[in-house]
Amino acid sequence: MPHYGDYQNAIYGAGLAGVLPTVPVDFATLEQRAAAALPASVLNYVQGGCGDEFTQRNNAEAFHHWGMTPRMMVDTTSRDLSIDLFGLRLPTPLFMAPIGVTGLCTQDGHGDLAAARAAAQTGVPLTISTLQNDPLEAVAQQLGNTPGFFQLYTPKNKDLAESLVHRAEAAGYKAIVVTLDTWVTGWRPRDLNSGNFPQLRGHVLENYFSDPVFQSLLAKPPAEDKQAAVLQWMGVFGKVLTWDDMAWLRSITRLPMVLKGICHPDDARRAIDSGADGIYCSNHGGRQANGGIAAIDHLPGVVAAAGNAPVLFDSGIRSGSDVVKALALGARAVGVGRPYLYGLALNGADGAAHVLKSILAEADLMMAVNGWPTIADVRAAGAERIG
Repeated sequence: MPHYGDYQNAIYGAGLAGVLPTVPVDFATLEQRAAAALPASVLNYVQGGCGDEFTQRNNAEAFHHWGMTPRMMVDTTSRDLSIDLFGLRLPTPLFMAPIGVTGLCTQDGHGDLAAARAAAQTGVPLTISTLQNDPLEAVAQQLGNTPGFFQLYTPKNKDLAESLVHRAEAAGYKAIVVTLDTWVTGWRPRDLNSGNFPQLRGHVLENYFSDPVFQSLLAKPPAEDKQAAVLQWMGVFGKVLTWDDMAWLRSITRLPMVLKGICHPDDARRAIDSGADGIYCSNHGGRQANGGIAAIDHLPGVVAAAGNAPVLFDSGIRSGSDVVKALALGARAVGVGRPYLYGLALNGADGAAHVLKSILAEADLMMAVNGWPTIADVRAAGAERIG
């Protein structure tokens, strides 16, 4: 039976013939190589965080403060990384987190399509952002049999919000992920110093430009007057959501609804009580607010408060060991962000797929070596604070 960890054998085998990986397998080298490949404006947006980026750095570094204890004399020759999520049987707990400039991370400007092809290659679900260079329907067509989820930045215009959600349903996405912490953009010095905000230049707005409700708000089609379309987008982006909005949000879709940005246990409880089907524990990778506690440190409390509801997690995932630690702390599924973007920048869909395969290989091998043949065994092992 093949395992994800077997990917290292393929790499070593190719090395015997003098063929080295086109894309690095470790995050530090991956980031360094991608930094040289991406345009400065895109790199600043992808790499940048809020304020002095303490929270962004802390998200990644905090994983070093959690440790796990291996168990020996356990037969792990067979491992099972599969999970159940929203009625789906997924081969692994890994998913691709939503990132609003994915489309800009390939030279052809169609990084959203490339990310979907990487999902199709690996079986790792893709959560697409509302902000894309290609319409959500076109991206869905590239997913093959791999599920996709749709992340909603809820616009002020309720008809537009409902249109986006209904389009996602019709296109075959399997869940709606509502982001709660981005009705206004956080203070991002890298972008401010360069005076660059991609959306204001008309990038990654195709889900709006292709939407019939959005088009009805314009005097001319976006292709004829992009500046007016961008100004209209500025006017509708970012509805402030409160708990009073949950009844409306719940009414507009039959798909599972996940609330993204939950870090407090009380918010997790209220989300489930208000009709959410899942919790997404995340602090937006440190891009929206600085000075916060690392997201991984919030995870145990959120999981406890969510009860039987699944908890998705992202923020700071850089490796397979990070994924396993998040699972040990109770996450049902774990999202990876910047690493797969860097893979896209270096080698398109194949580069992103390589990054995902590398993360899964490390996670699988960690489980093999440490005596955890299943995700249930990982959760039973748990993780402890070590500093």
